[in-house]
Amino acid sequence: MGLAARAALEGIMRTVVVTGSASGIGKALKGLLEADGHRVIGVDLRDADVTVDLTTDDGRAELVEKVTALSGGTIDAVVANAGLSNGSPATLAVNYFGAVATLDGLRPLLAGSDAPRAAVTCSMASLLPVDDRLVELTLEGDEAAALARAAELTEAGTGDIIYGSSKAAVAHWLRRAAPTADWAGAGIPLNAIGPGIVQTGMTREMLSTDESTKAVEAVVPMPLGGIMGPEVPAYLLRFLVSPENSHMCGQVVFVDGGSDVVFRSDKVW
Repeated sequence: MGLAARAALEGIMRTVVVTGSASGIGKALKGLLEADGHRVIGVDLRDADVTVDLTTDDGRAELVEKVTALSGGTIDAVVANAGLSNGSPATLAVNYFGAVATLDGLRPLLAGSDAPRAAVTCSMASLLPVDDRLVELTLEGDEAAALARAAELTEAGTGDIIYGSSKAAVAHWLRRAAPTADWAGAGIPLNAIGPGIVQTGMTREMLSTDESTKAVEAVVPMPLGGIMGPEVPAYLLRFLVSPENSHMCGQVVFVDGGSDVVFRSDKVW
């Protein structure tokens, strides 16, 4: 039996970094992991072990510095979950550039784990229409140009497309990065979840009335169970960063009540 399997069976405490830990999916995941006896280093703008702003280079660097100090230089897993959904450039800065900086910046700390794991929160919104130019600039790693394009979209009154575009870029990056020497080659499964509509602070306004909720459900059909609580995607993230998940690589696992199936049917095959 390998070390990862023994860790799973023996309940060895793991150290997991979770960004966006103060609310929503991140808070639910933190609670699940801590209930399992693991140590969680929470990262957020407030109410967290590490309080940083992931829209900035300084905040991203501070994240790595503080997590390194708190963990002693070794972590077992990282979940890049922090995100925004407003129609502004900040959404792109956090959802893509902050997430990638978190994963790349903390990857060296995974080297000391017997069962290193990494995950990122994507979204079913990655399946919706995107701004191709924004996605292209983002994947090129040109943050200044990408943010400028996002600002153009905001000024034109089409900022709503930034969120889905940022998540589509995350999915593309994941598929490119996961099988490389830095991740799979180093024995680190890197995967993502793609939640449907989740009841969190981020969605509170759009779900505030029956009318607005029905409008959301019309755009994002979720035939299995409908709108979910944050614990549902958190359960999936818990598995993705567990020792049991040994061979999933570069997968965006949709936990969306069936939106992916409704939108794409069997066309993905």
